Amino acid sequence: MACLVGIDNGLTVTKAVVFDEDGAPLAVARREVPQLMPAARRVERDMDVLWQQTAAATREAIAQCGRPASDIAAVAATAHGDGVYVLDKTGRPLGTGILSLDSRAGDIVADWTSGDVAERALHLTGQMPHVSAPSALLAWMKAVEPERFAAIAHVLACKDWLRYCLTGAIGADRTEASTSFTDVRTQDYSAEAMTLFGLEALTDALPPVSHSAEIVGTVTAEAAALTGLMEGTPVAAGLHDVTASALGIGGHREGTVGIVAGTYSINEIVSRAPKIDPRWFCRNAVAPGFWNNMSISPSSTANYDWFLSTFCDAERAEAQRDGTSIHARLAPEIRAALERPSSILYQPFLFGSPYGELASGSFLGLRGWHKRGDVLAALLEGIAFNHRHHVDALREGFPASSAHLTGGASRNPTVAQLFADIMGLPVRVTETEEAAAWGAALCAGAAVGMFDSFDADPRDLDAITTTYLPDEARRAHYDQRYATYREIADGFASSWKKLDDLEKLGRGATA
Repeated sequence: MACLVGIDNGLTVTKAVVFDEDGAPLAVARREVPQLMPAARRVERDMDVLWQQTAAATREAIAQCGRPASDIAAVAATAHGDGVYVLDKTGRPLGTGILSLDSRAGDIVADWTSGDVAERALHLTGQMPHVSAPSALLAWMKAVEPERFAAIAHVLACKDWLRYCLTGAIGADRTEASTSFTDVRTQDYSAEAMTLFGLEALTDALPPVSHSAEIVGTVTAEAAALTGLMEGTPVAAGLHDVTASALGIGGHREGTVGIVAGTYSINEIVSRAPKIDPRWFCRNAVAPGFWNNMSISPSSTANYDWFLSTFCDAERAEAQRDGTSIHARLAPEIRAALERPSSILYQPFLFGSPYGELASGSFLGLRGWHKRGDVLAALLEGIAFNHRHHVDALREGFPASSAHLTGGASRNPTVAQLFADIMGLPVRVTETEEAAAWGAALCAGAAVGMFDSFDADPRDLDAITTTYLPDEARRAHYDQRYATYREIADGFASSWKKLDDLEKLGRGATA
């Protein structure tokens, strides 16, 4: 019986998951990949370390799955989108890979926005350029690191670096190719886009594009020795992790909002025609003739993780000693707080926002009688409010009758119900522990004929899905709280600027 390997690389962890032909995970292995921050606004990683850690995770997963490597029919990778990974003409990394949390290109994007480049890019490519877009980062390299820029032979996304390490073949898939340089209407690379960004010298460095569920190479002898895969194992093109996550929970389809509550607030919906709006990216879906419309910001459950790591060290240590979960320890406090009236609102903008890079996080309405549970409840509400900000934008452009939720938060029924009440939509949560890896594995399976198509999920999705329906009374309550949240956030621009200026001033002379 055949099985599949899905590789999923995030911003801090890379993992490999072995699935059987019915979609059940047989083994999961993870490795951390250190982030490098050599200067303010720079977030990078060593590309060789990324591959070594991914290979080690793959080897461990295969060793633990209880099946021989010869049973693995195919493998595919998914990884964080945007950012950029560049190679020289020998196929070696040109410096570090740049992650999607990087914002070094802020001045370039500001120049593009103050002029006409950003608006022209929106209508040509279907998206406004942003600080971690390949277009902006490559323009930064051209301006600041011209020798590195001149040596670029291949421009890759993260998962395409891993694919190259597995197969020795350079390439991208349709979803990844559309992060900056495709014409939104033709869905193919655009010479006009390269010229618009001043990057025409890199036109030949763009990778050839394949369907996500297309075999693009086989595992090399060198990669087999490192990963435990059999030499010659087919490798599919794979896909951007935003799309992979939605695919893995049955949410990559028309009429359904796919919500990924992770480091980023990711909200997406598939359409049969391109629709352009500055509030979302209109990118390629997996299938030709379909578009994936994504409204995102780096402002989701990373806020919750920050709170736990900053203010709950004692509880984390106790949970680790007891073999319990910090989330389970805090759950009663949060549930009780959600039942109480509260004036607290939280703006979840610690790492970014839909309002630009100057926005910052804040708790508003705090009183002396509020407890930790009240603060945590407001924090989770703020995360869901930010998702609603994006989902409301998408619902103005596309019909949506339900939402599919994934990410760590989705496993908490209280949080899933909170999303349903705040969105005013049925929220479906599928029992998929590794949604993005399964999305990649689905493409690998379809590529070798195990499944009829990339979205022919062999699982009984209805049987493994819980639907949370919005409570009408709570929905009305949250509509009022959301309106106040938006009113405050929409009027905060000058305050965020002043707060940012305070940080630049410092604290004066020191003794």
